[in-house]
Amino acid sequence: MARFAPELVGEELVALTRRLGDPAQDLVILAEGNTSERVGDDTIVVKTSGSSMKDAAADHFVAVEVSPLLELLRDPSSSQDALTAALSAGERNGRPVRASIETLIHVAVRAFEPARYVAHTHPTAVVSLLASTRAEDAFTEAVYSDELVVLGRSLFVPYAQPGIDLGRVFLERLGAHVEEFGEVPSLILLGNHGIVATSGSAEGAEAISLMAVKSARVRLGAIQAGGVAGLDAASTAHYFDRADFRERRAALAGADG
Repeated sequence: MARFAPELVGEELVALTRRLGDPAQDLVILAEGNTSERVGDDTIVVKTSGSSMKDAAADHFVAVEVSPLLELLRDPSSSQDALTAALSAGERNGRPVRASIETLIHVAVRAFEPARYVAHTHPTAVVSLLASTRAEDAFTEAVYSDELVVLGRSLFVPYAQPGIDLGRVFLERLGAHVEEFGEVPSLILLGNHGIVATSGSAEGAEAISLMAVKSARVRLGAIQAGGVAGLDAASTAHYFDRADFRERRAALAGADG
């Protein structure tokens, strides 16, 4: 299901991956994190396991087909070993090449929306909240207007072991969110793990990732100052109905509304 196809990897994806992997951003270290781009009706290219985002190049990605991996994900008899085999793209220069263990996150998003870009990172500030007793409701309420513009309605997914376990929980929670709100969220928060940004543009995926970090820092600062005073539902009820809100959100986050 996975194959080495550097000719399918675009310059925008490589540049996005490198920007998100910049140590100054504190989004990932070492081989953490992964990105993907939709390059066909049923094909995405996704970062390989063990490669560094900051040093990304076209040959650090492999192509995978979405439908077979979704079938594997939805089959209750599928095992982690079956997933590992499906993500293998053979060997290159005497070393095995395999799509990221978190590829199923990227696949699950495309089950509901043909998002062009998906970026998964582990920002220290956000993970601090997602590893806390406040994790599940930490981002339930927005804390300032621009956060809501860029991030929209976020989704929290509880911790599951990376691989097929996380893929199944992620797919279930994402499906419930889409059923309730009619859209894939721009920001998905993974308990004790990290974040997933979905966007129609590389710039949007980066903006969502960076805004999530700022939003986490604001919350951590507010907690130190005595507690978080979020914007309640009544204050933000009509944001998503406003044309100017939708236009700004599309410009900044690459979202439709």
